[in-house]
Amino acid sequence: MLHCDPCGHPGALSRWYHLPILSVQEPAERHSWLLPQYIYIYSFSAVALSSLSAPFTPWTPKPTGEVHFTETFDNGILTGWILSKTKKEDTDEDISKYDCKTWEIEELRENTVPGDRGLVLKSIAKHHALSAMLTKPFIFENKSLIVQYEVNFQNGIDCGGAYIKLLSSTDDLDLEYFFDKTSYTIMFGPDKCGEDYKLHFIFRHKNPITGDYEEKHAKRPDVDLKKIYLDKKTHLYSLVLKPDDTFEVLIDQTVVGKGSLLEDMVPPVNPPKEVEDSSDTKPNDWDERAKIPDASAVKPDDWDEDDVPKIEDPDAVKPEGWLDDEPEYIPDPNAEKPEDWDEEMDGEWEAPQIPNPNCEIAPGCGEWVRPMMSNPNYKGKWKPPMIDNPNYQGIWIPRKIPNPDYFEDPHPFEMTPISAIGLELWSMTSDIYFDNFIICSEKEVADGWAADSWGVKKLVASANEPGMFSQLVMATEDRPWLWILYILTLALPIGLGVLFCWPKVDDDDDDYKKTDIPKPLTKGELEQEREDEAELEEENEDPAEEGKISKRNMKEADESTGSGDGPVKSVRKRRVRKD
Repeated sequence: MLHCDPCGHPGALSRWYHLPILSVQEPAERHSWLLPQYIYIYSFSAVALSSLSAPFTPWTPKPTGEVHFTETFDNGILTGWILSKTKKEDTDEDISKYDCKTWEIEELRENTVPGDRGLVLKSIAKHHALSAMLTKPFIFENKSLIVQYEVNFQNGIDCGGAYIKLLSSTDDLDLEYFFDKTSYTIMFGPDKCGEDYKLHFIFRHKNPITGDYEEKHAKRPDVDLKKIYLDKKTHLYSLVLKPDDTFEVLIDQTVVGKGSLLEDMVPPVNPPKEVEDSSDTKPNDWDERAKIPDASAVKPDDWDEDDVPKIEDPDAVKPEGWLDDEPEYIPDPNAEKPEDWDEEMDGEWEAPQIPNPNCEIAPGCGEWVRPMMSNPNYKGKWKPPMIDNPNYQGIWIPRKIPNPDYFEDPHPFEMTPISAIGLELWSMTSDIYFDNFIICSEKEVADGWAADSWGVKKLVASANEPGMFSQLVMATEDRPWLWILYILTLALPIGLGVLFCWPKVDDDDDDYKKTDIPKPLTKGELEQEREDEAELEEENEDPAEEGKISKRNMKEADESTGSGDGPVKSVRKRRVRKD
């Protein structure tokens, strides 16, 4: 036995593959909280197996509780599935027959899990139908119904569906004659035509009075289905119906739609208690006009209905340089009459007209006409103002009467039992991949099945995702303007770094250097400075030593004064004092 799970679950490596040197040890229990641990186990197993050369046998997920149907297709054959032999009604003869050669069992083209297979719809522009009986019928009583399966639009989706039908339990159900009008209880799954992306949840409700069935449609989920349908990834579609007459629709284990079977279906399950009386008619004197013309209003005397809406602008001035004598178009001087031109048949030949080149440099050519402007005095045809209608009675509606077809179904969850599952599809897209169907009642069973199947696919797909840099480059293929954003994103922090981190010159050093520049002094100023230094020497405690320093400084100053006929340079002197 090989133990590989640091979380304490034994046999993690053998959990996915049966190796010749290993035995299988299943966990004693599986709970929904174990899903992250299972995905971790599979990750570890995939890495470990990539370094082993020994042959292995793929491990197929198995349900851990009561189920009504499961299918993985991993055995490579359509065990229990029946291809329809009938024809679709109300369609062209050449495409009416359901094509039995359009289904294959294959691995995924991308992000393949070794040994994992699925059902693939291969052909386009054909009708397809196959079905299988449930292990045991599902009766809508006191347990939830959970339907779950995987779909991958490997070529994207143009027009077509990937939904399933849960067929009603009837005495005349024959899967060899399964077609579009076969009775079903629930229809669920993705569909697309044109730019309309849908995720169907439809159930057929039986009228308890008439016995007729009517389709009830759930509202559209609040999610971008286009992105999901076109990303060429395997997605998990789940439908949960509960005995309390509520439902949930999930994609990849995330709720995208939920509601009540009584309140959130179109049309509603229960009809209205009252309906309009079809025999009721509107009275002839019923007045629906909210506003009427004021009969007492009189047209003003200065109202001129003959005014025109547009007049010439009296302030307009002809632009300078306008060429009045030049036409806007002239005959093309380079044009030549065709050799086959027959004037008796075609008439007199005339050269085609071209824009006058002289008009290109002028503001205009030909006769100048004043531009038109709105007439400030124009009022149009006079009409009396509208006032409230004193006889207004509102919009007439027929009276209400009790609905003769009224009924109340307090528990629409109690639908017609189901005994088979079927795919009856039309598609203009090939290679639609289906896998890992399960119908059960317990959420823990469905979650465990998803962890063992879709969870592995998701893990492999995540491992094969390109790096961040590659994703950024790929994004520019459809949106080249992203390059500008990338450049600005990189340039901004660099520019800010240069702005705030560039070393600045110390102003104190500049001031110090400026004070070191010698200033020109006259002889008088130099003598005064010498007298000040002499007084300072007398105040020092050591006159002899200070005298030596003073004489040395005086000598340096004498040597720097020059001839004494003009300004002289002074030298900064350090005054030394002893404590």
